[in-house]
Amino acid sequence: MTKTVVDCGNCGPDFHSIRQFLTSNFDAVVIQTHNADDTLKVLRSRQVDLVTVNRKLDRDYTDGIHVVKIIKADDEVGHTPVMLVTNYEEHQQAAVAAGGVLGFGKLAMRDPETVELLQPYLGS
Repeated sequence: MTKTVVDCGNCGPDFHSIRQFLTSNFDAVVIQTHNADDTLKVLRSRQVDLVTVNRKLDRDYTDGIHVVKIIKADDEVGHTPVMLVTNYEEHQQAAVAAGGVLGFGKLAMRDPETVELLQPYLGS
């Protein structure tokens, strides 16, 4: 069964890299959003299996942890797993403290451990 990922706040090249990584390792479609409002609209309109959020949103440099908090606080869609895309461990821990799940960094996209990390959310 095809999984749906919403990728929030990455620039075009990073979005395409993440989409390529996810679709080459999982039966998944990846939808790009640019902020919390866009992401919430998608979450309310279809089943989403995972949300990835850039540490700093490309368009306005909003803190990605703020986006994680907004999604997790929403009664309707807050159950959706949300992870931060960052190479910085302290930001990963802050995202988990905000209700997210442990994410990955862009430098780790080719690592087998990253595929294992995503397996519970995107595996068959």
